[in-house]
Amino acid sequence: MTEQPVPAPLPTPARKDDVEDRAPRGLSVRVALYVVGTHVLLAFLSFIVVMLKSAT
Repeated sequence: MTEQPVPAPLPTPARKDDVEDRAPRGLSVRVALYVVGTHVLLAFLSFIVVMLKSAT
């Protein structure tokens, strides 16, 4: 009886989700929301200051 050699399993290609040097998608969305939120807040505050200066 001769044993048949079992072929080695083929290496599976790396998925795009396994990239280690990329930040998680949720973090990018959160940072973008913070940036947009701070810009809107600063614009609103400067608008209030302009309105108060023009009223006096």
